[in-house]
Amino acid sequence: MKRARIIYNPSSGRETVKRVLPDILAVYEQAGYETSAFQTTPEPLSAQKEAARCCDEGFDLLIAAGGDGTVHEVMNGIAEKEYRPTVAIIPAGTTNDYARVLQIPRGNFVEAAKLIENEESIFMDIGKVITNEETSYFMNIAAMGNLAELTFEVSPQLKTIFGYLAYVVKGAELVPQIRAVPVHIDYEGGSYEGEASLVFIALSSTVGGFNKIVPDKVLGDGKFSLIIVKTANVFELMPLARKLLTDGTHLDSPKIIHKQTNFVDLNILDQSRLMINLDGEYGGDAPVRFENLNHHIEVIANVSPIESEIRDISEEERAKMESIFRNELISNDHLTLKAKISKEIE
Repeated sequence: MKRARIIYNPSSGRETVKRVLPDILAVYEQAGYETSAFQTTPEPLSAQKEAARCCDEGFDLLIAAGGDGTVHEVMNGIAEKEYRPTVAIIPAGTTNDYARVLQIPRGNFVEAAKLIENEESIFMDIGKVITNEETSYFMNIAAMGNLAELTFEVSPQLKTIFGYLAYVVKGAELVPQIRAVPVHIDYEGGSYEGEASLVFIALSSTVGGFNKIVPDKVLGDGKFSLIIVKTANVFELMPLARKLLTDGTHLDSPKIIHKQTNFVDLNILDQSRLMINLDGEYGGDAPVRFENLNHHIEVIANVSPIESEIRDISEEERAKMESIFRNELISNDHLTLKAKISKEIE
């Protein structure tokens, strides 16, 4: 019989995963898997170490039940292994970007588990990240710059209560601090040397619940979508933010470089520190090299609707957020901004 291992974060989903774990186990058992579970611990890289062990033990299926951080650890645990089990995801985090990409049901953990019954999967690219300190991997997005660092500053409690709006608040706070740093970036077919306030290296189109960051991204194409934002001027950034929220035409701006590439080399040209954000987790500091590993991991997905990814934030919500940014952000009145956003969510 095939074997499956559920690696679950007990605190994700307001501890709902733990409560419905028997039902989740039953789904995989009925699908023909002898299924067991591992509860992650406070030990660093608990999920990553267990995923690596499961590779060595020859498990057929790994189920990452938690937020993007849990999925990130599981992917890192298996990425370097010669034998890599298929991965399934039960999204129980705040933004669940990777689940959005794969069209996995969110909000109902048992329904997410039932995707195994469709016997549909997709081979996904992952990114290999090489710094002076170590080698690691990401499955969705790598980012560098002030705004990319906001994930590290949003508390788990705030993310749990406010979801993606917590990032909006923190992003507004960081606007006065945005600065550009001098960089040299090599990519397939070219290079850029100059100032950059933000660098994105994307394997999908969805970041923080928004699916228009890279609207033309094709999953599993062996390429990163590289985006370099060349300005730190708030009056130039605001129109870009509005275009990102509305129609994805921010990529047409002369303030942005957008390339498809299978590698990225990034070096800092002064003494600035540039932290690397990998799927929302700290991934070391630049200088750094990124390599695309094409079709590296097989993931259970809702294959049929993937091509029509739809952001599930309503048009009304998006209009509210755009209005808040437009009317309050440039004034840097962050207390007013927080109050308005909190009021909108009530």
